[in-house]
Amino acid sequence: MSLAPRAVLVRRTTEYEELVARHGTHGQAAFFLASRGRDIEEVTDRHRRTRRALAEVASAVPTGWRQAQVERADLDRFLFAPEDVVVVVGQDGLVANTAKYLTGQPVIGIDTDPGRNPGVLVRHRARDAAALLAALPATAVDELTMVEAVADDTQRLVALNEIYLGMPGHQTARYRLGLDEYGGAVEAQASSGVLVGTGTGATGWLRSVWQERGGALALPSPTEERLVWFVREAWPSPATGTSLVSGELSAGAGLTVTVESDRLIAFGDGMESDSLQLSWGQRVRVGVCTERLRLAG
Repeated sequence: MSLAPRAVLVRRTTEYEELVARHGTHGQAAFFLASRGRDIEEVTDRHRRTRRALAEVASAVPTGWRQAQVERADLDRFLFAPEDVVVVVGQDGLVANTAKYLTGQPVIGIDTDPGRNPGVLVRHRARDAAALLAALPATAVDELTMVEAVADDTQRLVALNEIYLGMPGHQTARYRLGLDEYGGAVEAQASSGVLVGTGTGATGWLRSVWQERGGALALPSPTEERLVWFVREAWPSPATGTSLVSGELSAGAGLTVTVESDRLIAFGDGMESDSLQLSWGQRVRVGVCTERLRLAG
C-alpha cells in the first residue's frame, strides 16, 4: 500500500523568538530593543503574523495526509521522502535554504509578510494553501535551475541562488581557476572568493556583484540552464592574474577551483554552517545541477 502524501511545513525562528531566547523574557527583550531605538511591538507583530500563517497552512492540509514541521536550523538533519509536499512558510530565502535538501518534491512558498518580502519564491498567501494542496499534482510548477559543486573527495553541495568558494571569514583565498569553456583557460588567482549563481540568484547577491561590474553579462532567467560567475576583488601580482574574473557556464560546462590555501570552503545560499571543507591541492568543480527546484507558480 502506498503512503499518503506528507505535507512538510518549513519555518524559521522569528526575530522575536530569537530575542526572547537570548534575553530570557519579553520585558528584557523590549528593554534591549528600546536601548537601540526600536519598538518591540514591530517585532511581535511580525511574529504573530508568522504564527497565524503557519497555523492557517497547517489547518489547510487535506484530511488523510500526514504532516510534519521542520525548523530551518534542522534542515540538514531532516529526511525528506519522495512523496512529500514541501510548504515553506516564511521568506524567499527560506525556500532557497530548503531547496538544497530536496530531490524533486513540489514546493509551495507562503509569504508571511507581504510587502516586506520580494515574493520571488514565496508567491502565495496562507489563504491559498488549501486550494494549492488540493490541486496537487495538477498544480503548475516552475522548474528552477540549481547550481552544484562537487569536490574530488565526493563532497557535494547544491544551491538554488549561488555557491561561494573562498576563505572562511572572506579573507584572501589562493587557488587556480580552470574553465572548460574559454579554451580551457587556467589562471592562478588571489581574491575574496568566487561566486557562481543561477537566474534565481540573479535577484540577490549575484545581482549586486553584476551591477558593480557594469552589467556587461546577460543574467540568466530562473529556468534557464545557464550560470554566471564572478571573481570578487581579484589581486594582480607576479604570481596571480586578473584576466578571468567573470563569465558564463552553459549546461555541461564547469568551472574548476584547485585549492592553493591551507583551507577553503564552499557554501550555498548563505548557509556557511553547511559547507564543503577543502584543503590544499583539492579540486572542486562547479556547474549546472541536473536537479531542479519544482516551485508552484
